Amino acid sequence: MAVTEAQTTSSAPSPRPPRRQVDPRYALGRTVKYLVLFFFLVVVLIPVYVLVVTSFKGSGDATAARAWSLPTVWVLDNWGEAWTTLAPAIGRSVMLAVPASIISSILGSMNGFVLSRWRFRGADVVFTLILFGMFIPYQAVMIPLLQLVLGIGLPSGVPTLIMLHVIYGIPITTLIFRNYYESVPIELIEAGRVDGAGMLRAYWSIVLPLSIPSFVVVLIWQFTSIWNDFLFAVFFSSSQNGPVTLALNNLANGSILANYGASMAGALLASAPTMLVYILLGKYFIGGLMSGSVKG
Repeated sequence: MAVTEAQTTSSAPSPRPPRRQVDPRYALGRTVKYLVLFFFLVVVLIPVYVLVVTSFKGSGDATAARAWSLPTVWVLDNWGEAWTTLAPAIGRSVMLAVPASIISSILGSMNGFVLSRWRFRGADVVFTLILFGMFIPYQAVMIPLLQLVLGIGLPSGVPTLIMLHVIYGIPITTLIFRNYYESVPIELIEAGRVDGAGMLRAYWSIVLPLSIPSFVVVLIWQFTSIWNDFLFAVFFSSSQNGPVTLALNNLANGSILANYGASMAGALLASAPTMLVYILLGKYFIGGLMSGSVKG
């Protein structure tokens, strides 16, 4: 009988924990937050909807009056025309953005390490002067810069654009790496000094392996900025040797009767690499930004 009672007692269902009461104000605040986020999502996606829909419309269907309407007949000719026009320029943009991003990131990393850990007389002044390059509008120096490039005899095209983007990318890359290296514990570098590591050895063996999060941030930032640049492309290249932004502008303004479908398809093709980069590496971008925001 005792065993039976014990089994009956053990097999009885345990009482459920009391349900947690949700504060009505908290529930209302969460609902409002999601509604606001959904509203801004719709606002951001409205241009994307117009781009995608118009890219599949024929020439007579792609008008301002029917911008919100679905295509009467879905066509793919616009995508073929856009790809034929932009494919060479997309290749040139890749040859421009990839090496310029890598070179400017490496130079910014070296500058940031020296300015953060190897203090010398006037280091703050040098850092301030480097940062001035971030606040000078490109439009203010474009004419003198063009005269300088022509005076030196540099040809227009991708090599000149690489040099210019590397130079103008040094201030922002130096700032990001310097702030990141300030969070690296000084004890690591001191331990390297005790073991006989000089400045270059400490950078190569200790600091550089820790710089992956910051490199991800800088590479994404530089790649996006260089890929989307139009001002340098107008002044220092042509439609035959320029990047995709210049070719896209020529596609949109190249005929008297604008082909809105081909222009929209070209805009989607031109923006696809940067969107792909952010989709694949977006979480690493945010993580890299946060990794240098807290002193460690």
